[in-house]
Amino acid sequence: MNTAKTRFLPAALLLLPLAIACSPGKKADAGAATTQKSDTGMAGMAGMDGMSAPVTIPKGSLYTVADVHFMQGMIAHHAQAIFMARMAASHKANARLLKFAQKIDQSQRAEILLMQDWLTSKNQTAPDTASYHTVMMPGMLTAEQIKQLEAARGAEFDKQFLVLMIQHHEGALKMVDDLLNTPQAAQDVAVSVFANDVTAVQSAEITLMHKMLAN
Repeated sequence: MNTAKTRFLPAALLLLPLAIACSPGKKADAGAATTQKSDTGMAGMAGMDGMSAPVTIPKGSLYTVADVHFMQGMIAHHAQAIFMARMAASHKANARLLKFAQKIDQSQRAEILLMQDWLTSKNQTAPDTASYHTVMMPGMLTAEQIKQLEAARGAEFDKQFLVLMIQHHEGALKMVDDLLNTPQAAQDVAVSVFANDVTAVQSAEITLMHKMLAN
């Protein structure tokens, strides 16, 4: 796999509007396409409407069904992280954690837009941010964990948020590893750059969150 040297997420995209549309893709030309089954082992994809069916990939494409499922699943994954981040202000998080949560909110909203654009450009189903309610990807919070986080306030919220967001980020790294270990996956430049960006950014944020917990 070739690792792109340029960034996939230009800073200007951070100013994109909050509205994130659900855009079901068009059907590919049946005369020039193949239908593939998922081989990524990404648990929970069957819970997403329209994404349990086989994915049709046009002949000659660099992207695979694994790439499509990765992007679809990561939209749901990011959406839950944004939900968590937006609790910080109303749950009396300290100023440092609040700033960190706002960064997650801002950056992952931009990434969702990029993933949706990539999916629609490939005529694939692009889920909206509500998808995190119906799918479980690696690291995502259970309903019980969400209740625990919602019930916490102040210093207890800070601690719960950091522990659970570390879990969440580690799940995202697992999703990237699953993708990169799938034959023929991540050959599409956009997918490759995005996957590597997720690893770099979220690994750094995990290190930061461990330091915040220690303090």
